[in-house]
Amino acid sequence: MSEQVPKTPRNSKTKSSETQTKARSNSSKSRTKPTQQAEKKPRVTTKKTISQKNNTVKKNYLKVVFASLIVVILAVSLWLYQGLFSALAMPSTGYKISIEKGSSYSQVLEQLEKDQLLPSALLAKAYLKVNAPKNLQIGTYLFKQPISLVRLLTQLSKGEGLVMTKITVIEGTTFKQLRQQIEKNSEIKQTLLGKSDVEVLAMLGVPIQHPEGLFAPDTYIFALDDTDLKVLKRLYQQQEKILNKAWQNRAENLPYKTPYEALIMASIVEKETGAAAERPLIAGVFINRLRIGMRLQTDPTVIYGMGDNYNGNIRKSDLLTYTPYNTYKINGLPPTPIALPSKAAIEAALQPAKTQALYFVAKGDGSGEHTFSDSLAAHNQAVADYLQTRRERR
Repeated sequence: MSEQVPKTPRNSKTKSSETQTKARSNSSKSRTKPTQQAEKKPRVTTKKTISQKNNTVKKNYLKVVFASLIVVILAVSLWLYQGLFSALAMPSTGYKISIEKGSSYSQVLEQLEKDQLLPSALLAKAYLKVNAPKNLQIGTYLFKQPISLVRLLTQLSKGEGLVMTKITVIEGTTFKQLRQQIEKNSEIKQTLLGKSDVEVLAMLGVPIQHPEGLFAPDTYIFALDDTDLKVLKRLYQQQEKILNKAWQNRAENLPYKTPYEALIMASIVEKETGAAAERPLIAGVFINRLRIGMRLQTDPTVIYGMGDNYNGNIRKSDLLTYTPYNTYKINGLPPTPIALPSKAAIEAALQPAKTQALYFVAKGDGSGEHTFSDSLAAHNQAVADYLQTRRERR
């Protein structure tokens, strides 16, 4: 009888496998459960963590403060630049401002603000307090684009940008003509209108009662809106300087007692001279006449004595009519100069040419030159030649 091996059920292996799988699964669950439970536990906050958080907050705060500070600095810098260094908004033709004597920078700023050129009056005043520029230079200024506030204030302190006017006073001009010339100049501030010559001289502090000859003819540059009194004062000071220097360097044995007498002679020489090179010769002729007591007999003095009655022609009756200036009727020099003599005429009167001539007459050829003669006979012939030349030129 054979032994029978007991049969294993078909699913025994499967069950065993399932049993093992469940066991492993349970084992796995048993291992993972404590970990999940550990993760669910609350974290413990330490002092170190708090410190780290505080440091982070502080850093972020400082970053914000620093960024804000940079923004403020940039904004202030931009404000300062725009207020001080950016170009002022002015008309395309420029901006004109007059600085009177005694004016202050504060008054200038007020004017700029009034004319709507000043970006910030507060900033401008602060700039002046910090920089304290030099005193203002008086006069009228013309500023053109582009120019900043700083540059404008700097130029005012240096006198840069002054608008100038030119005056040319021609030698031989009379004082009356000079006053008319000044009055017609719209760029000169008029303060002497209606004033007499005597009043003008008093305002200038001149001790002489007659103005003729006291003002030097030349070309002068003045600031725009300078006063007529200032113009005359400068011309007077210039003539006084020229006369005093020429008097100190005068030739010996001249028939003048004072510099004023030399000025009178210079004015006559100026009116008689057609060619500049002849001034010393003409002065020499008149000095020769004075030395021998001969009358000067010069037409320009007659014309000056006629005043407004002179119409461009001088007649024989005019030569015979007495006036204090008619050197055909008076001895020696007239009482005052008869025109504004140039420096060259003054120097000629005080450094005359050495000559024996007592007469001169124009050549009549358009050159402005004269023929000089030692005797009356030679002079009469020169006059005849002059008349003949004029006839031929007609």
